[in-house]
Amino acid sequence: METKRINLALQGGGAHGAFTWGVLDRLLDEDWLEIAAISGTSAGALNGAALKAGLGRAEGKAGRRHARENLDWLWSQVSEVNDLRLDRWVSALFPQPEAINRWIEAFAPAAWMDQLTRMISPYDTGPFYINPLEHIVERFEYEHVCSETGPAFFVAATNVRTGKIRVFSGKEITAKAILASACLPNLFRAIEFYDPQTGQGEAFWDGGFTGNPPLFPLFGPELPRDIVIVNINPLYREGVPKTPTEIDERINEISFNSSLLRELRAISFVRRLISESRLAEGAMKDVLVHMVADDKTMTGLGAATKVTPTTGTLKRLKAAGQVAAERFLTEHADAIGQRASVDLAGLFG
Repeated sequence: METKRINLALQGGGAHGAFTWGVLDRLLDEDWLEIAAISGTSAGALNGAALKAGLGRAEGKAGRRHARENLDWLWSQVSEVNDLRLDRWVSALFPQPEAINRWIEAFAPAAWMDQLTRMISPYDTGPFYINPLEHIVERFEYEHVCSETGPAFFVAATNVRTGKIRVFSGKEITAKAILASACLPNLFRAIEFYDPQTGQGEAFWDGGFTGNPPLFPLFGPELPRDIVIVNINPLYREGVPKTPTEIDERINEISFNSSLLRELRAISFVRRLISESRLAEGAMKDVLVHMVADDKTMTGLGAATKVTPTTGTLKRLKAAGQVAAERFLTEHADAIGQRASVDLAGLFG
């Protein structure tokens, strides 16, 4: 098959990002598929960094092999984090942290643990605070993550002061930028550092609040028209949530999909203007949207699994991602470069 270029947009969703691991693992098998750019938020930023570091390290099959190895390493490390809500920093509040961890794991239901993280701020832990992702993110090969070789890479975070999205690229992408992209404020302290864009110190929270993932960095004229979104937060969920847990889960899904839906609506509007010849030729990019998702699998998982990255769940999600990518390639590979495989008009009709 002739070479086809795509941009990847990788959603965040905590441990559910292992689904994206599976999708990328399968896409890397296709030599004809060239990844021109990656936009990632939260878990999508971690997946994107691992992918970019591998593809930026070497060309061709060697780069794909490095990327796959990086992704395997990333999720092997994530699997060692028992629970992002309580691991290390909450237990450190107690005089015998090992004992309280065992008690929590044995007896505490997920809903009780969720309530605990709402009652205790990560700032309450004083000198005991540790971000469990830091030791993973700091070990990325940033000389390759930030390299001009390989796909362009964009990481989204939310500026706490302004409430606006901040997209990092190139040399701006540091361990702090990726940690900022994955900083849920009820779990982790804000990531603070000097931002040359504003000329002052800034604090950042998870990019999912403002761009999950952002699509606009992928509109550059040098990039291909096709954007493949790897979606891990279900767009649709049948029935009305009734229990507190179900309500919280659906609120989480809706809020973390809202920025993506806004951008998709804008793309749909521009495409309609282009099709009706109401825009001058070349005035706006005619973006072709594709999506790899598995809402059936994701709706079968609770929100608690996003912050409890057990090995079994991660492996199941990786396998689901591989199957979803295979289905996408079988049904829509021929659409890449030719037409969109997501019916945006129908989505917003």
